[in-house]
Amino acid sequence: MSTIKNGDIIAMHYTGIFDDGQVFDSSVERDEPLRFTIGDGELIPGLEKELLGMAVGEKKRILVAMTDAYGAWEEELVRDFPRELFPTDMQLEPGLQFAVSLNEEESMLATVVEVIDDVVTLDANHPLAGENLTFDVHILEIVPDPD
Repeated sequence: MSTIKNGDIIAMHYTGIFDDGQVFDSSVERDEPLRFTIGDGELIPGLEKELLGMAVGEKKRILVAMTDAYGAWEEELVRDFPRELFPTDMQLEPGLQFAVSLNEEESMLATVVEVIDDVVTLDANHPLAGENLTFDVHILEIVPDPD
């Protein structure tokens, strides 16, 4: 029986759960398995590491500490900006997410936290930063690395 190793393309169903039991994402609910290549960095490190060695049909509950997921929530990634920096026709409301360019090649996602008068507060932390995560996974397919 073949097991997952770096370079394999796999398909799996997953359900992501917070510590309080709330589901934050589920491929099962969408009926759309996640497909990706192991070792390409498409998944958070703590989850990818735990998938290695699993086989088709196997199910597993994987606990991922925030340090192996999206990291700790960082206060310095929350900043205030003058409203004049944004397009005048842009509806800035809490929860709005958009990409902020860092340079020609890099950008990061920022979320509007609040808008008070002429000040817009943005949070550039990943929405799941500071969270320990649990994933219930079910391996559906393994396409071995051809090398």
